[in-house]
Amino acid sequence: MPVGGVAPIELKPITGVRIGTSSAGISQTERDDLTIFELSPQTQVAALFTNNKFCAAPVVLAKKHLAEESARYLLINSGNANAGLGEAGILTAQACCAELAKKVRVSETQVLPFSTGVIGEPLPVEKLVDGLQAAVDSLSEKHWPNAAKAIMTTDTCEKGCSRTVTLDGVEITITGIAKGSGMIRPDMATMLSYIATDMPISQHVLNQLVKETVDVSFNSITVDGDTSTNDAVVLMATGAVDISPIESTNDLRYQEFLSAMKEVCCFLAEAIVRDGEGATKLIKVCVEQARNIDDAKEVAYTVAQSPLVKTAFFASDPNWGRILAAVGRANIENIDVDAVSIYLDETCIVESGKRSSGYTEEQGQKVMNQDEILVRICLAQGVASSTVLTCDLSYDYVKINAEYRS
Repeated sequence: MPVGGVAPIELKPITGVRIGTSSAGISQTERDDLTIFELSPQTQVAALFTNNKFCAAPVVLAKKHLAEESARYLLINSGNANAGLGEAGILTAQACCAELAKKVRVSETQVLPFSTGVIGEPLPVEKLVDGLQAAVDSLSEKHWPNAAKAIMTTDTCEKGCSRTVTLDGVEITITGIAKGSGMIRPDMATMLSYIATDMPISQHVLNQLVKETVDVSFNSITVDGDTSTNDAVVLMATGAVDISPIESTNDLRYQEFLSAMKEVCCFLAEAIVRDGEGATKLIKVCVEQARNIDDAKEVAYTVAQSPLVKTAFFASDPNWGRILAAVGRANIENIDVDAVSIYLDETCIVESGKRSSGYTEEQGQKVMNQDEILVRICLAQGVASSTVLTCDLSYDYVKINAEYRS
């Protein structure tokens, strides 16, 4: 059960995007595991992928296809990552793209493949191919919820979000879905996200938009510090509404649209952390007064990914020394420890580099008993800040991952 429970998702269709799903039985037969996105011909597509050096075959191929031709279809399977297989994995991904391309009569390079699941196991091509026709036959603008469920692996719930924004008197819609629960520390976690809008946006602006959006959302979360071989975030702009396109970041509408896009992606990113494997608490680590953004993010991630910090949160143990130690080992050039202050919500636990004179164990315990906690770290070195979302580390996280292939 995600921290905070499961909020129902109402996903608005995007004109120019149709989605179909089917059960190919790749690793289970209880629900759909194959998803196809069909994009209208004028759709612009931008994407960011994992920086893991052992990136999966579909990542390699999706990058190649995206650089060569306009994407018309996305082909997504869960249950198998098609990673760690060398040239065989590439050939498998190519075969899957070719089979879908043949069915829908497009070029093979107009299909972008995506996979998520177990690493190092051959993808059962025959099963995937057998499931293609049923997915094609079910294509509909209304099937965003179906896709949100079909792309899941260890997720306990679907993750989706829609927002509208009015530009030039015209209502613009943004809808996105994501999956991810473990192996989460995006670096652009088995994380995948697909976001679409009916707003017309030029390609170079779309490329900038996805970078700005991902930086404050998917690149500001961690469950366990592991970056997947398969991470991908895809942004699609169909241009279906009758409005002049955003062709420059200097367009007055850009910031307003960017704000709405960030809302969608931040919601999805937070949903991933709330559904972190075995998570019982949502923890927001906010670093303030850093010299620069890189320093702020480094300190935030060092605290957010510390096993000792995360297990203390799981135990509701106000062992604040673990937070202090994590701040001190962050890989930044200089830190004035005598100037650092640390807070649990509004409770000051460290002041001027040492235990706050007004702090009591009872104050700390009260905060640690909460399901959602803010850790605020003030470095007193500058004006830069960064926030990273994480969760606790529980017995269930170990159990889920120990039994992942069982």
